[in-house]
Amino acid sequence: MAGMLTRVLTSILFITVALALTGCGDDRPDKIAKYQQLTQQRLATLTTMLDDGQLRNANLLKQYTTLLTQQKPELAPLLDELAKDAGTQGPMYTSLKRRLDESKVASNFADLDQQLAEAENLYQAADPSLYNDMLSDPVNVVADMSDGKLARVNSISREAATLANGGEDFGPGSQLVGNPAYGNWQTNSSGTSFWAWYGMYSMFSNIFNRPVSYDRWSGNRGYSYYNDVGRYRYTSPKQASAQTKTFEQTKKRFDSQGKRFDSPYAKARTGGTALSRESTSAPKANTTSASKSSANNSKSKFRSNYAKDSSFRNSSNRTTRSVRRGK
Repeated sequence: MAGMLTRVLTSILFITVALALTGCGDDRPDKIAKYQQLTQQRLATLTTMLDDGQLRNANLLKQYTTLLTQQKPELAPLLDELAKDAGTQGPMYTSLKRRLDESKVASNFADLDQQLAEAENLYQAADPSLYNDMLSDPVNVVADMSDGKLARVNSISREAATLANGGEDFGPGSQLVGNPAYGNWQTNSSGTSFWAWYGMYSMFSNIFNRPVSYDRWSGNRGYSYYNDVGRYRYTSPKQASAQTKTFEQTKKRFDSQGKRFDSPYAKARTGGTALSRESTSAPKANTTSASKSSANNSKSKFRSNYAKDSSFRNSSNRTTRSVRRGK
């Protein structure tokens, strides 16, 4: 009799716990699936807009690379590579597709919080307005390579930015340094990290005339959309972890010398202009300090409206100057 009573009480306890867990179920898997579905839809829309020439900065990138190829044919291979960002073959777009695929594999993440944060970030990153702003970096790289003949977009001039930030002019292409779509930080035997370009982007090394070291760049970098606005959404957890590792290695080396070293993202640089509403409401780079782990970063809160999409408003007056500046 006592044994039967024990079994009955155990069964009741099990059912009670099960009902309690069902009543306060975890909705994160459903949110992740919803974000992934909506991101897939946004990528389809983004593809159509790129193919149909509806993104202004993508159109400018095509025009700029064509014009500069005529001016400097020796740069044609590099310019052809940069022009890919105007379509669906460039590293920025292909990175979003790859990350979406990876976001569906739970084992790629430390926990559901990190997986949900990545799903939210991807949904935002695929927004055509944000993506259009993101393309301002390669557009401005080409503009800087034109020796002033082509105007920058969504950014103050190269000279004004250097002056405003009290930084160093690392030369054309510097807006892409730090962006994992174009290269990565590699550490040599002495513990110093240098920027290594991917593929054809290595032609920038000939323009720079010297390698860009992480410690020097961190304290003297100029403004770029990726580093100062878009890094939070255009960086995967794995890439964020690599950035954190580079920072921590460099900081440890400086600490051993009794010197101070701050994250390159500790202070946002001045330089962005006429950005979309979506960009101006995005978290700034310094809200995701490299001194924190990517897992902790993933729990940062930001505006997310996955239940409703936002349309892209194509503006024809994002710059106050014509495509060609002239002499």
